[in-house]
Amino acid sequence: MTDLIGDIHGYADELEALLQKMGYRKKNGAYSHPERKVLFVGDYIDRGPKIRETLEIVKAMSDTGNAVALMGNHEYNALCYHHRYENGTHLREHSFKNKNQYQATLDQFQNDEKGLNDYLNWFMTLPIYYETSKFRAVHACWDNENIDLLRKSLTNDRLTKETLRETVKIGSPLNNAIDQSLKGKEADMPKGQFLIDKDGTRRDKFRIKWWENPAKMTYKKISVLKDDSLPNDEITVDDLKSKNFYSPYEKKVFFGHYWLKGEPMLYRNNICCLDYSVAKEGKLVAYRLDDENHLDERKFVIV
Repeated sequence: MTDLIGDIHGYADELEALLQKMGYRKKNGAYSHPERKVLFVGDYIDRGPKIRETLEIVKAMSDTGNAVALMGNHEYNALCYHHRYENGTHLREHSFKNKNQYQATLDQFQNDEKGLNDYLNWFMTLPIYYETSKFRAVHACWDNENIDLLRKSLTNDRLTKETLRETVKIGSPLNNAIDQSLKGKEADMPKGQFLIDKDGTRRDKFRIKWWENPAKMTYKKISVLKDDSLPNDEITVDDLKSKNFYSPYEKKVFFGHYWLKGEPMLYRNNICCLDYSVAKEGKLVAYRLDDENHLDERKFVIV
């Protein structure tokens, strides 16, 4: 019996309210439930007002065996921001854009370098994905070829300093596998079009529904987020980085990352996104998984 929780982004008050709503109680510094455990799908840092407090809650639950915490792209980005190549340059450029995305975390750990380093070391212990006989979980995208490569390349499903450096080599197999697992799959925008994302960055690619067969979809329908500027033209398979899609007959899969809006819903009876934009006046969402064969929208819990 597992409660899967979406992206938190430093909203510790909402996290505590959600845990309490589901019957978790704090004991000896960690939230626990007599019969259930939590699986966090990543993105604990950046944006929100209580990043340190969020990390304290999630790590305490993980350390006491009351939760499994996966890595999100924001934890991955933080690791790359601080780790260096052999020549001394950082794996993630300290550009205005990258620093601005990370600034809330830096501010909340101001004058506490040791505290931040302790959490960075903890980030290195977070698995990239999780799988049981019944379900799967990953931060952004479960692609079987990517996961198979990660299984072969990582140490106990986790990064090391060596594999972290390998993941930033643009175009390498490990770079593609990590990028898609933590950030999702993308397709090129129609020629001449672009969009502005939530951070004000201009993008010529858009995030796609990696569980849909692209051969049967239009640009507008395959986009994760509704975008009226996308055409109803059929998208060609060649436009996509990967031709794989997640079958309706595979295990239930849970993920976050996509900044959805409105009321939580299921894309399919084995596809569940848990990110409903708590950091942008949205909701913090959990799914209470028991023994059901098919996902059920009545199992969402919302704060």
